[in-house]
Amino acid sequence: MNLREARALLADRGFRPGDDSAKTFPDGSPYKVEIPSCEGPRVMTAVLEEAKTRGITIDRVSQGSGVMMLTDAEIEEMLSLGASAGVEVCLFLGPRGAWDIGGQAKVSHAVGGVARGNDQVAASLCDAFRAVELGVRSLLVGDLGVLELLGALKVDGSLPSDLVLKTSVLMPLPNAPTAQLYERLGATSLNVSTDLPVPVLAEIRSVTTVPIDMYIEVPDDQGGHVRFYDVPDIVRAAAPVYLKMGLRNAPNIYPVGAHLAGTAEALGRERVRRAELILRLLAEQDEG
Repeated sequence: MNLREARALLADRGFRPGDDSAKTFPDGSPYKVEIPSCEGPRVMTAVLEEAKTRGITIDRVSQGSGVMMLTDAEIEEMLSLGASAGVEVCLFLGPRGAWDIGGQAKVSHAVGGVARGNDQVAASLCDAFRAVELGVRSLLVGDLGVLELLGALKVDGSLPSDLVLKTSVLMPLPNAPTAQLYERLGATSLNVSTDLPVPVLAEIRSVTTVPIDMYIEVPDDQGGHVRFYDVPDIVRAAAPVYLKMGLRNAPNIYPVGAHLAGTAEALGRERVRRAELILRLLAEQDEG
């Protein structure tokens, strides 16, 4: 089979070049704003205060340290803050390969989010059920097998049918067939690989129905790209899309605790400022 024949085979199976997306969120918006690394109630308070000061809307905050690194009271406070502000609170499941005793994750970020062995899978399920019992309805998943199990538990009624299962950037998502697989296994929000050209985003959108999550500014350990001027094209190709603000030149602070509270809050506020910058570009486009 040559490359032309392989492309034809893909097209026969529905994997064709994408086009501008006419899809939106249920409220009609083509994009929303996500602030990642919102590691607890103090950081979330700082993020919401900064957003109010700057007059911008935050739609989702996500947390990277994991459910197991938060007390019940901290989770409940984050949910209360989210309910008051109309913000989705998404918590990461754990444990994960990068924190385990194994060596591969120390040299490859590609396995940083995996659950190593059945015991870590079971621990991830414990995190999920604990979070849900406390009222969480959005979970960030870094392992493919855990995703499939959670999707099945939603289908059989063990977990709420409205539970958001958001794939982590630690689960590589570089193409349309992989995106379609993740959605089929239960993903309801797809965090795509950070370095995808706009045409590849359009290919992914053409075969998926759930929102895409897209890092616009990317942490250094995931590539360090700053793609502000790509945002209008990203929205046209990938809508509905969460515009996700990481930070370049920022420390990896997972897991966060009181010893890093000031740093975490400062990073959260700067992510909101970055969001203001990209929203200005989108407004400028609309005016044009």
